[in-house]
Amino acid sequence: MYSRAVSSVSFLLVALAALVLSACATSAPPLPASEMSRTTDEYRLGLGDKLRVSVFNEENLSGEFQVSGAGTINMPLVGDVEAVGLTAAELKTRLTERYSDGFVIDPQIIVEVYDFRPYFVLGEVAKPGRYPAEEGMTLLGAVATAGGFTYRADKDTLFIRRAGSNREYSVNAARNINILPGDIVRVGERYF
Repeated sequence: MYSRAVSSVSFLLVALAALVLSACATSAPPLPASEMSRTTDEYRLGLGDKLRVSVFNEENLSGEFQVSGAGTINMPLVGDVEAVGLTAAELKTRLTERYSDGFVIDPQIIVEVYDFRPYFVLGEVAKPGRYPAEEGMTLLGAVATAGGFTYRADKDTLFIRRAGSNREYSVNAARNINILPGDIVRVGERYF
């Protein structure tokens, strides 16, 4: 009788510990629906992005530029132009305004991102680290690029921190969520 009581109490303690640990593992709030559907169509420039800027009929003003640590690109004649947080179309508008101010008559400008900043995969994957961003990269694609899950990985719930955010969100691993440049994916450890 005493041994049954001890084993029942032991079972309850183990069950309680499992419940507490599982609550700790998923303490991050779920990723909002607005973040699940984000794509590179609404891509905002960030530090390290590499851009190709073409000014029609002005080869000396055209070239490849990188967004600096100060968040700017250094353009011929007009100097530093703020780029972080802008879309390519917004940067084009800003450059057109700057060059129209006495430098080029009716400038025709094209801005394209040719090399995105990387994304990162951490935690229970075979090869955690930084990886070059690609259009159409998904959550499970990022895990696969990092060598796949380790044997200790929680394969059901993953965590994501969007670029420029300090908040980590939990995500069902089966969801087809786009990974954007600068995102951090974390694969947690399962406890049982």
